[in-house]
Amino acid sequence: MTDSIWQSPATVEELNALGKRTAAEFLGIEITEVGPDFLRGTLPVNERTVQPMGLVHGGVNVVLAETLGSMAANMAVDTQKYFCVGQEVNANHVRAVRSGKVTATARAKYIGRTSQVWEIELLDDRGRLSCISRLTMAVVPHGKA
Repeated sequence: MTDSIWQSPATVEELNALGKRTAAEFLGIEITEVGPDFLRGTLPVNERTVQPMGLVHGGVNVVLAETLGSMAANMAVDTQKYFCVGQEVNANHVRAVRSGKVTATARAKYIGRTSQVWEIELLDDRGRLSCISRLTMAVVPHGKA
């Protein structure tokens, strides 16, 4: 069994509450699982999340990836001393998704003193990779932002 990487753990319910009245709620992003070293969530494919051709909008993929990576990054630090903010995000869209849900899983590639790097894989309902994203987060001491 993998030891947990979380210094400030949160439940699925707590994380979903953080998304209330934000872009995550508007788009229908739902956190579904907190594992010992990953965070998972879903996004519905509907009129709020597709572009005019009926495919999940690339920018919405990025919102999903950054939402999960940002939540995970903040769980990986002592939030009494630090908070994490995004520095850079990129995404490679490799397969179109037209229906169902997109499921994303965020996993740390690097957790350092001043930065973190997260990889977020987005899969369609058939388990096929639709997007791969990398998110770099700055770890900021409280009072320094």
